[in-house]
Amino acid sequence: MNWKSRILMGVGALMLIGLYFQPFWTISMTAPQYPEGIGMYIHIDDVTGHNRHDLQSINTLNRYIGMSEIHKEDFPEFVVMPWIIGFMILFGLLAAATGSVKLVLTWIGLMILLGIVGLVDFYMWGHDYGHNLNPDAPIKVPGMSYQPPLLGCKQLLNINACSWPYIGSIYIGLSMVFAAGAVWINKKR
Repeated sequence: MNWKSRILMGVGALMLIGLYFQPFWTISMTAPQYPEGIGMYIHIDDVTGHNRHDLQSINTLNRYIGMSEIHKEDFPEFVVMPWIIGFMILFGLLAAATGSVKLVLTWIGLMILLGIVGLVDFYMWGHDYGHNLNPDAPIKVPGMSYQPPLLGCKQLLNINACSWPYIGSIYIGLSMVFAAGAVWINKKR
């Protein structure tokens, strides 16, 4: 690869550092009892509320309808994901340093695979979270499940829940664009 391609790949890999500082996903909810809305951010190593007490409010609501509470400790992904991102940064820098198009393509393939695995894992968590309800919950609606949307918005009783990529996902997308650009510029010469 030429030096421009190597720089693009290196910058693309380094963009993933932003995931250590910004959430990559957000889930927000609005309802008559929450007119300003409540929500949570999903980071690679944590889950936090949009505002100070949002996660506490979500957990209170969850208890009423029989859903599990949300606690960082319940997600083994938060232990593994920082290491996976660190590996992808180093692997991307190795691809840039060696100038190997095969390594860059492998990096892109791994990023796509990780994205697919992440979305499937998120869907499965949402399905389990929304369908395995406590039968002793104070509020029970026969046949109702509360699976949050994977992407987009969904009405759950009187709650409008929305799930979208967030700032960290921009870093992921740009890193992929830079890596693809590195391959494309290299092919042009």
